[in-house]
Amino acid sequence: MADLVGLIEQTVTGLGYELVDFETSPRARLLRVFIDRPGAGIKSGVTVEDCSAVSHQLSRVFTVENIDYDRLEVSSPGMDRPLKKIDDFVRFVGHEVQVKLRVPDGVQRNFSGLILGAVGNRVLINTGEAEREFAFDNIDKARLVPKF
Repeated sequence: MADLVGLIEQTVTGLGYELVDFETSPRARLLRVFIDRPGAGIKSGVTVEDCSAVSHQLSRVFTVENIDYDRLEVSSPGMDRPLKKIDDFVRFVGHEVQVKLRVPDGVQRNFSGLILGAVGNRVLINTGEAEREFAFDNIDKARLVPKF
């Protein structure tokens, strides 16, 4: 599986995109790839044409590499984009985020607030009540909160 993720990431970045996330169904019959434009703001996103180009290229690569699957889906990460890397917290400074921790901070596991950035391996968030600092390794899930 690690080889597959590396292969997908190499292909996606080679086309000028960023691999945001990758999911598989049981037995890896469905491959779901989420892409974005590196450095793009939340409003620029990817187009259907971008997804199509990545899908075609990945299909060719999977054929050459003998990757067995039934269906491939390539899409944008959506407005509630997951934040998977420490750099994502730097990129989206000023945006609202929901964070779920692996191990509670005191008695609380879920937080929401504005991203202030990241320092080293620590993420900084203003919850409205206080500025909080979390170890990146303790973040189970983090997603942007869409603004309409």
